[in-house]
Amino acid sequence: MSSPHRHDRVAAASDVRLEGPLGTALEANRSGRLSHFIVDETSPAIAIFGPAHTAHNQEGDWYGEHAGKWLYAAAKAAARSQDAALIDNLHRVAGYLVSVQQADGYLGNYAPERRFMRPQPPKPVSWDGAPSVRTWDIWTHSYLILGLLEVHKHFPRPEYLQAACRIGDLCWHALTEGGIDITNLGNHHGMSATVLMDPAVELYIATGEERYLDLAKRVLEQADRNPMLALLARALSGADASEIATGKAYQLAWNLVGLAKLHKATGEAALAQAVDHLWHNIRDHHLTLGGGPWGGVAHRSREVFNPAGAFFPQAYVETCSILAWIQLNRELLAITGEAKYAEEIERTAYNDLLGAHAPNGEDWCYYSFPNGKRVHTTYWRCCKSSGAMALEELPAIAYAVSPDGAARINLYGPGRARLALTQAGGVELRQDTGYPFDGSIRITVTHEQSAQFAIDVRIPSWAANASIAINGAAIRSFAEAGTYVRLEREWKTGDEIVLDFPMQPTLHRRVHRNVQESRAPDGSPVRQEVLRYEYVGLTRGPLVYATGLVDGYKTEETVRLPSAPSGQWLEVLPMQPGEEGPGIRMKLEGRPELVFWPYYRVGGREDGAWRLTWLSLAPGTSSAEVPPLA
Repeated sequence: MSSPHRHDRVAAASDVRLEGPLGTALEANRSGRLSHFIVDETSPAIAIFGPAHTAHNQEGDWYGEHAGKWLYAAAKAAARSQDAALIDNLHRVAGYLVSVQQADGYLGNYAPERRFMRPQPPKPVSWDGAPSVRTWDIWTHSYLILGLLEVHKHFPRPEYLQAACRIGDLCWHALTEGGIDITNLGNHHGMSATVLMDPAVELYIATGEERYLDLAKRVLEQADRNPMLALLARALSGADASEIATGKAYQLAWNLVGLAKLHKATGEAALAQAVDHLWHNIRDHHLTLGGGPWGGVAHRSREVFNPAGAFFPQAYVETCSILAWIQLNRELLAITGEAKYAEEIERTAYNDLLGAHAPNGEDWCYYSFPNGKRVHTTYWRCCKSSGAMALEELPAIAYAVSPDGAARINLYGPGRARLALTQAGGVELRQDTGYPFDGSIRITVTHEQSAQFAIDVRIPSWAANASIAINGAAIRSFAEAGTYVRLEREWKTGDEIVLDFPMQPTLHRRVHRNVQESRAPDGSPVRQEVLRYEYVGLTRGPLVYATGLVDGYKTEETVRLPSAPSGQWLEVLPMQPGEEGPGIRMKLEGRPELVFWPYYRVGGREDGAWRLTWLSLAPGTSSAEVPPLA
């Protein structure tokens, strides 16, 4: 990773406007869940913080997290939209929470005997290392810190920052003078408590107070000392993500966000190395085609990573893990400026994030499946607030200013941003495009004064034979796909950059297999594959494609692909007016053709709709168009 002291600078929230599918989702998010789920202290998710409730609350679940998540997401939405009613709700809710914070800084919703500062009996041996007294207290306080800091960032009032700091000070006292080990305060061998690293570093960034950086280091020290977690040590040893604690995707990814921020604050190389290893491990072995962390096959938890190499089309994608994955890539993009992190965010946003979101802005899927039925989750579930947070991350990621002063476009789609550049003052970049459905992007530059400066545009890794033109003149050579191209010149208002990313249907192959391993009497290794099922999936540009129930009723289908070039049996259909992405017709041997549509919208995004991303391949299928397996 690059120097932690040089990182991308994001645009102000009100200076970015996303349109297209992401912009529609953001507007639904603001006018839907963020405007209705919480409005004041009587809203159920806030009422549970009332003194009368907390004094006797013996329940041990995580419902308190909604307060901090809502503060975080609503603050971002209010800042970008300047929605007066939402701003009023933010101040009312944040003010109420500050008013019920206790003298010692406690702001949770548990009875005194269940609070994180109270030493508890040794926890029993269990598969996930759960505390002896079930609690999500540190988890809830972590989100409260992040939420209060986000409100203070956009709508500053000293009491918001002070409340967040008092939580941090209470945590420091508990983990030092209080003699508490943080891994005894959360399940998954402590990972649901060691997430405190993230807000601790944020407190340090907001205040400059070293004690909060020390708090983050203390958490990491205790996390690494627990042999069932050993977070940093296992990451540095090359462990698979599924082998760290229970392999819980959401908690592990959030811990990695904390490690990345701690690296950004300290420059400690080992932290960068650990995060880099696990990022590659997750990307290469633990993501769906749509970019969501997945697993849960034959596990006690639906939300843990499977061993590397395991593949099952009906595996679970928890929307909460999508949030943490986007946030991890956000941090790594800001630290390194590398295009691969922006590409992962874009892939996840346009596929598994939108695929979990309902157009009404209220409903979300807790779990999504590459192959499975869409199920909108219930009122209290965590993923509804996580999905709302994930959407609100996107505007600040879409555009940035690099450490050396270049305007940078990270995410593609219609919209615009105004960036402050040292050389040129305010610069507006506007994207006119049908992306992600069409690969032609026209970027218009408007700025206050003619000046020489750079604009970085990202060439997606899938965009072979991409082209770039400025005011009609082609750029004849540029960096390879999967990187940024720097366009540096004296720009004038009205200059246009035209990008063209050819979008061809692309086939992907995966395998569900099992290899039996042992040793012969002479010690030589014996390996035999005893199970093998192969699958094929389809993408076009950044979008994953899926079909509904095959023939109107089948939840799976085995196909034999033609041996001819795919251009003869995969046809991109004309896109109709108002349609979100063209269909792709697949002409197959021995059965009627199938039509695929962008995964996120298959079935109209309605509860109960079926989506099938992967088709089983007939044994012996060897189309030249399907990538061979290693």
